[in-house]
Amino acid sequence: MSGTPRQSVGRHRSTLSLQKTEIIINVYDLLPAGRVSSILWAFGTSFLHTGVVINGREYAYGGHNKRGVSGVFWSSPKTPPPGGSFRCELLHGFTLATEEEINATLHAACEHFLGTDHNLLTKNCNHFTAYICKALTGDPGPGWLNRASTIGRALPCLVPRDWLEAPDHPAVEGELLDSDDEADEATERSTMLQKRGSSNKTGSRS
Repeated sequence: MSGTPRQSVGRHRSTLSLQKTEIIINVYDLLPAGRVSSILWAFGTSFLHTGVVINGREYAYGGHNKRGVSGVFWSSPKTPPPGGSFRCELLHGFTLATEEEINATLHAACEHFLGTDHNLLTKNCNHFTAYICKALTGDPGPGWLNRASTIGRALPCLVPRDWLEAPDHPAVEGELLDSDDEADEATERSTMLQKRGSSNKTGSRS
């Protein structure tokens, strides 16, 4: 037997008590507004930057020249990268992971996505977004978000050489801060997630 009615109700209440956390993907166009960006967007081949919003923070990945330092950072949701513009918000789904499990996933991503490893074709912000979404929901998200890099890998002759190299200088001003939730004053600034919580200064790019 599957259990008494009282036991079934108890299990049902236990399931309902699990907290669901929204996983949102914010999408940004990296090209200047105009005819070209509009055409590429219509065909799903835009040069896009994405970030994952979890509990009010938007997490993303960018490149920098600090060896051994993560390229994962957080910012206020819908803050476009320099030169970019906000395109849309996608409700990707929900996770039943606890806060501790979510933090563990983010810290694992910090170690996997180092700033010097950033590559627009093989390891970019959209790969990071897919990694987080897959880890928390089982679904990596829409494939079209990274279609431009797929085309670039198929036709590398069309991609400028300097796009394939890790940046040799910071491209975005910001501060490296620890990921302590009490650092509320930093919510308006892009903040690198540090597993050990250092506070050096650098920048990042998508």
